[in-house]
Amino acid sequence: MKKPLKLKPSARDKRRYFILSEKSNQKVKAAILKYIGVLGLAKAAYMPVRVPELKNKSVGSCLRSELNSVRAALALAGIKVEKVSNTIKGLHQ
Repeated sequence: MKKPLKLKPSARDKRRYFILSEKSNQKVKAAILKYIGVLGLAKAAYMPVRVPELKNKSVGSCLRSELNSVRAALALAGIKVEKVSNTIKGLHQ
């Protein structure tokens, strides 16, 4: 029986989580795609996150190094980033 491989903490992605005013993840992804392009979307590694406690808002995550470009793309599309945190638990407080 083999043990599953684990990543070292230094090799894991350093992500930032943010609360968005927009409910639709398709609109968020389209806004990022429109303003920073396919390569920018791939570099940012945007992922929608399901958080059942937030009913009428959505939560997304991206890499720490690309947070400024994602925020700029969302601002140009009129989507407000309400809070940014490095943990999902930090968004609730």
